[in-house]
Amino acid sequence: MEAAGRLRSTGMKRRIAIVGAGALGGHVGGYLAKAGQDVTLIDAWPEHVEAMRRDGLTLRGQTGPENFTVPVNAIHITDLQKAGSRPFDIAFVAVKSYDTVWATQMIAQYLAADGYVVSLQNSINEERIASVVGWGKTVGCIASAISVELVGPAKVQRNVALGGSRHTVFRIGEPHGRVTPRAKEIAEMVSVADSSKATTNLWGERWSKLIVNAMRNPVSAATGRGGNGNDRDPMTRWLAIRLAAEAVKVGLAHGYALESVYHIPPEKLLAAGEGDKAAREECEGILLEQVKHRNDEQRPSMGQDIMKGRRTEIDFINGLVAAKGAELKIATPANSGIVETVRRIERGEIAPSPEAVAHI
Repeated sequence: MEAAGRLRSTGMKRRIAIVGAGALGGHVGGYLAKAGQDVTLIDAWPEHVEAMRRDGLTLRGQTGPENFTVPVNAIHITDLQKAGSRPFDIAFVAVKSYDTVWATQMIAQYLAADGYVVSLQNSINEERIASVVGWGKTVGCIASAISVELVGPAKVQRNVALGGSRHTVFRIGEPHGRVTPRAKEIAEMVSVADSSKATTNLWGERWSKLIVNAMRNPVSAATGRGGNGNDRDPMTRWLAIRLAAEAVKVGLAHGYALESVYHIPPEKLLAAGEGDKAAREECEGILLEQVKHRNDEQRPSMGQDIMKGRRTEIDFINGLVAAKGAELKIATPANSGIVETVRRIERGEIAPSPEAVAHI
């Protein structure tokens, strides 16, 4: 009997770990705790963990029910040895892409024999997770258009409206493409936070989300502005479309079945990037419409990283687009250009500003 059935038959709850309880991990972990799940939040920021232990985890959003404080079981990484006496059935890995391997190695030894790991991250990290625990213990969970920020210890702010029936936020899939009981279980579990579904198209969903990240994140990091400020500016709005168009071209060439990208059909983005004036106007109109669904404080995660002096995921987002394009000899000048710009900002050679991307 698989783990889900075994635990339900004995009345036991699934034991869940959130590895990396920052913006996204904290957001999902907070809702799971509120729903009564047996969830442990594991994080490397000591002040964050201590604040959660002392005050609970506070979530903020755009509507009344999204604003609450919930008690959570939060532990330091150094406490994991003591917390692992009963193995975890499910481990959500919600760290930055460059921390994926060590985080998976850390939690792997505390998994139940039939436990598994869920990638709740930007970029495409399933292969990194599988390199540690194997493909049979690897599941993907895309969080689409959610825009959350860890604004302080034990405080997570969501800066966009709930997806609900308008937009499915969580998409859970198996690497082999079949819908399994555990994919359905995760979809049901995270539905307490927002709309969710099990998908047969993990890789197409992953690349589609990567396109969104490629057009949103680096522009914020490079300009120092939030999403609304960049979308209102014709120069950076067009840059975002070109970044997306290149990523669409690369994804299609690699055989991914792409989904809608930020409410824009991928073929429309590709046409805009190749000079179709009507397609460009349509794409720009959709981006401007999306401004209505975000507050002006909304800042993609890479922009948050630059503000906080942290390393970004540029090499795992736009850098991945450029690398995958190079494999098939597809030029990606906008993505390659913004990778170099963000790297220069990370090194302190230039400051974030709209002028930093004017040459791309």
